[in-house]
Amino acid sequence: MEKRDYYEVLGVEKTATQAEIKKAYRKLSKQYHPDINKEPGADEKFKEIAEAYEVLSDDQKRAQYDQFGHAGAQQGFGGGFGGFGGGGDFGGFEDIFSSFFGGGGGSRRRDPNAPRKGADIEHSIILSFEEAVFGVEKEIELVRDETCETCHGAGAKPGTTKDTCSNCHGTGQVNETVNTPFGQMTNRRACQVCGGIGSIIKEKCETCHGAGKMKKRTKIKVSIPEGIDHGQTIRVSGKGEAGLNGGPYGDLYVTVRVRQSDKFERDNDDIYYELPITFAQAALGDDIEVPTVHGKVKMKIPAGTQGGDRFRLRGKGVKNVQGYGQGDQHVIVKVVTPKKLNAKQKELLREFAEISGDIPEEQGSSLFDKIKRKINDLKD
Repeated sequence: MEKRDYYEVLGVEKTATQAEIKKAYRKLSKQYHPDINKEPGADEKFKEIAEAYEVLSDDQKRAQYDQFGHAGAQQGFGGGFGGFGGGGDFGGFEDIFSSFFGGGGGSRRRDPNAPRKGADIEHSIILSFEEAVFGVEKEIELVRDETCETCHGAGAKPGTTKDTCSNCHGTGQVNETVNTPFGQMTNRRACQVCGGIGSIIKEKCETCHGAGKMKKRTKIKVSIPEGIDHGQTIRVSGKGEAGLNGGPYGDLYVTVRVRQSDKFERDNDDIYYELPITFAQAALGDDIEVPTVHGKVKMKIPAGTQGGDRFRLRGKGVKNVQGYGQGDQHVIVKVVTPKKLNAKQKELLREFAEISGDIPEEQGSSLFDKIKRKINDLKD
């Protein structure tokens, strides 16, 4: 397979300065290093990048490459990648990975035995409409990892301690040197002896079998604030999974689901209610009681109210969950037309229609009757 142009590999121009070459190399090597990039072909890409940088970062090798191409560059390799051979020196690459492992030259890495916070837990809870409006305390039951009460999270049998792994010396990682067509390369891998923990438990806790934690069903009380709405989430600190190595518990996130009300509808902090009234109440006006989530309140229906008219009851909505005021209740009027009328009611309505000049047709009148009445009107 023909080798690609080294400048093309690093994505720089042939006139690039050493600073530009180094910058391009650091960016690409971090992207394709096998310890980070697990995609197929990433290791080969990394080797190609390292080979290009090995040549272009050396003025003499770069000059030979510019004049003779890959054949000229090979003359300066001296077996393998020169600086790469045997020592695992990646030409400044270690200082890039110091940001991942904490420290210059990779000498300082995250302590596998350091306390680590436990995982968070997500849970959902169903509330009634009123519970969401006024708030409530709920008790939820869940299964989570809890710190072992016998060993207090150590994983070792009480009275014993963990031993530092002799293979990785407590780091949880080991360097692995492999021979490649380009020389020797050193990769960092999790220690197979201790599984990356950095320590070995010879006498495990009989309760948790060395895990330091165990599954347990537990009940947790959650205070639901008034005004919470459907889909909102509450964070309960320290009620998640148990941590590692004495680390704190994670957090519990409770997502609220609210059942619909058979009377009210909610829009943010406002409540909507459809009020049915009679034709007489709409026409003449009335003082009536309106239900709200806070109890019944009196409201005046002015004479001549139309179906669809809206009235506002200030402060009768939902308290804002963050404390920013109180919503209102909006009352939407619905004029109910009676479906069944007795003779007296019909007579009064006809009289009303005659006085107002709006005489309705008799229900059940045939087309012939209507035509006949029309002819008689013309004769008169």
